[in-house]
Amino acid sequence: MKIVVIGGTGLIGSKVVEKLKQRDHEAIAAAPSTGVNTITGEGLAEVLAGAEVVIDVANSPSFEDRASMDFFQTAGKNLTAAEVAAGVKHHVALSVVGTERMQDSGYFRAKLAQESLIKSSPIPYTLVHATQFFEFLRTIAQFSTYDDTVRLPPVLFQPMAAEDVSTAVAEAALAEPVNDTVEIAGPDTFTLDEPVRKVLEHDKDARQVLADPAEPYFGSKVSEKTLVPGTGARLGSTRFDWWLANVPPPQKK
Repeated sequence: MKIVVIGGTGLIGSKVVEKLKQRDHEAIAAAPSTGVNTITGEGLAEVLAGAEVVIDVANSPSFEDRASMDFFQTAGKNLTAAEVAAGVKHHVALSVVGTERMQDSGYFRAKLAQESLIKSSPIPYTLVHATQFFEFLRTIAQFSTYDDTVRLPPVLFQPMAAEDVSTAVAEAALAEPVNDTVEIAGPDTFTLDEPVRKVLEHDKDARQVLADPAEPYFGSKVSEKTLVPGTGARLGSTRFDWWLANVPPPQKK
């Protein structure tokens, strides 16, 4: 089966492509670097020809309100039109647990707009809502740094490994469309400040992590359960302590 992975050269997308190829599917990594651009439409018709499934794991290059909204709306409309023309049978998209609860944030308003486009499309779909990746913890720290202090709300947090996210996305693509949202999460629950603190300690980073209930999360005020899934979420198998000890941090550019 031909499966096109939009954002297929990124952290999640590259893993999804590899997993699908291991199962003998024709998995195509679609990204600007491979000649496919969902913003301009370049290469979309060509790459989708003969595709049965499209997986969209692309992310906005900016968290800024207008830029992220423009990205998800433009890409979503172009992708839907190309999928309809190509006769695609299943659209799988990766989104974020709690998106609908974080509408103070322009980025999450843009993600919700993306989801609305998918739901209104004639293409059968599966939305995969994932909790935050372990690999994103350092970015959370950077975004929440004030001088030499990282301030985070001590709300419940159930992060997961990118490896487990990609497995769930690949499996969703090989299953029938559910025309609904499925949630995936890590096996353990923390407060948000705990794993960020552990990552910085592991990195021998001198920044202090403080739990501050008044702090927002990426510009959005969050309550205790904003960032965690409901009952019935599928849980990944990779535990945070194992990941921290075994997965090397990204190389600094």
